[in-house]
Parts: sequence; C-alpha cells; structure tokens
Amino acid sequence: MENQHLLYAGPLISLALLWVVAVVTPGPNFFTTAQLAAGNSRKHGVACALGVATGTILWGLAGGLGIKSLFTAAPSLYLALKIAGGAYLIYLGIKLFLRKQPASAGQQPTLHEPRRSLLSAYSRGLLGNMTNPKSALFVATIFATTMPSSPPAPLLAMAVAIMSSLSFCWYSSVALVFASTRMSAFYSRCRKGLDRFAGTCYLLFGAHLMANR
Repeated sequence: MENQHLLYAGPLISLALLWVVAVVTPGPNFFTTAQLAAGNSRKHGVACALGVATGTILWGLAGGLGIKSLFTAAPSLYLALKIAGGAYLIYLGIKLFLRKQPASAGQQPTLHEPRRSLLSAYSRGLLGNMTNPKSALFVATIFATTMPSSPPAPLLAMAVAIMSSLSFCWYSSVALVFASTRMSAFYSRCRKGLDRFAGTCYLLFGAHLMANR
C-alpha cells in the first residue's frame, strides 16, 4: 500500500502544479466570484467559489473518464457546448451593461438590484464553470499528461479532490479579498466603471469562445 501511495505522488504533484497555474489565471470564474463578493457579500463570493469547485469535480470526473475522446468522436457536441458557453458569457456581459446603478455611490443594492440568494450565487459559479468547454479540454489534457491512461479509482478520486480543493481555496480567497471593507467601498464608488469592465471581459470571453472553433 505504501509503494502504491508513492506511485501516486508523482502524478498528483504534477497535476496539482498544472492546476494551480490554470486556476490563478484570471478568467470568467475570477470575475464572477469577485463581482458577487464585492457587490453582495463575502458569503455570496464563497458560495460562488463552492459552485466553481463543484463544476471542477464534475469536469475532473469527466476528464478521468475520457471526455476528450468523446469530444473527438462527436465534434458537434463540443461545438454545441462552445456556443452555449459563449452565449452565456455574452448574456452576463450584456446584463452587467444594462444593470441599473444605485442613486448614490455608497448605496447598497436594494431597490434597483434585489439581493441575490446564496443558492443563486452557487448556481452562477457552477453554471459558469460547466458551460466553458475549455475547462473540460484543459482538465482532459492535464489528465492525459499526468495520469495513466486508465487511472485507478483511488488515484482519480485523489486527483479530483486536489483540483476541487485548490479551486475552492483560490476562489474563496478572491471572495474574501473583494468582500473586504476597503474593496467593497472601492467597488461602490467605481461600480459603474467596474461593471462595464467586467461586462466587457465577459463579452470578449464569450465572443472568443464562439468564434474560435
């Protein structure tokens, strides 16, 4: 059993290092978590991080089960997922551009923006992760690079646990930073510009995802 654990150490360390690089690179998940934490509360940011981590678990299991082979065998499925993911990001971007702003800079979102539920924040993190096919392909590539072709169940479980834990820890940290008093006050003062910046990023991510086929 000890030798088996030593055999697992190499692939798991390689996977963890590659996944850290992928997670800390700013993308849609980062902007979603930061915006929910700054605009609502720390709990909403952490709930979004939990949703992202749940998506990581699902993509990790799919990667271990060979989703890359599925996309290769059925390219129309991959194309449909790319279009759906791109459309969702564009929808989020347009929604931020059209969102009404509070009457004063320090006003909390009440009348114009009803407070989002924690379940809604969780769902947004999960949906944002699951509608990004690049997440699936990156996970599949990491598994192909670091894991044996048919990873045993314990190794697959540990790999998925490491990936989801790293995702949750990073995005929870993002939520804690952006929900701080200073960041929240900054967001309130510059909300219109920051929302438009985030909306532009969503639009660019979505357009790139749909155009790059």
